[in-house]
Amino acid sequence: MEALIRETAEKRASRRTYAELVDRHAPLVKRIARHLSARMPASVQLDDLVQAGMVGLLEAARKFDVDKGASFETFAGIRIRGAMLDEIRRGDWGPRSVYRNSRRVSEAIRAVEARLGRDSRDAEVAAEMDVSLEEYFNILQDLRGCRLFSFEDMFDSEESRLQRRSENNAPEMDLQTEKFRKALGSAIETLSEREQLVLNLYYEKELNLKEIGKVLGVSESRVSQIHSQAALRLRARLQSWV
Repeated sequence: MEALIRETAEKRASRRTYAELVDRHAPLVKRIARHLSARMPASVQLDDLVQAGMVGLLEAARKFDVDKGASFETFAGIRIRGAMLDEIRRGDWGPRSVYRNSRRVSEAIRAVEARLGRDSRDAEVAAEMDVSLEEYFNILQDLRGCRLFSFEDMFDSEESRLQRRSENNAPEMDLQTEKFRKALGSAIETLSEREQLVLNLYYEKELNLKEIGKVLGVSESRVSQIHSQAALRLRARLQSWV
């Protein structure tokens, strides 16, 4: 009887802790959703991100193990953001023409740079694609959401790697990830100073495009173009990985 009472009490305490974790960290879901929404096209609804993030939070509360060392907020943040990105992937909001143009631009950049042995210029890529410079800039603008999302997936936090190692027990996956990160880092160093600055402000400083535009003294649209082209240039230079 005492054992049964003790087990019942432990279950109640566990449920209470679970509920407290979810309630206390619900604002974290909204914060991550707003941050991610600012980087996505208007077609990605904030409410959908919040709903997906709550699912991630519930999953985090169920699976959190205090003995593994990470704080719950760090663990939950990974789960919440991952759930939101999964929701965006399932939505398949990028038109097929956007993905086709992404490949076209990447192939054109690779062809021009292989031929000239230096960074390609906007006009040269446009000529390689047989489009006007204005049309090329419009393509880059259309790629804004697709490129931000896809390029962001290339980056991986230390917490994410620890989580995968814990869940999958796959050292070979970590080795491949580390090799890719080194290749990506080397490729980023080959970008122009302005492209590197845009990526740094966006990914490291977590500024949005409008804020980056104020830093650089250019329009939000121009920042979007620079970001898209930087990501596509990296895609071309990392073709063996892509």
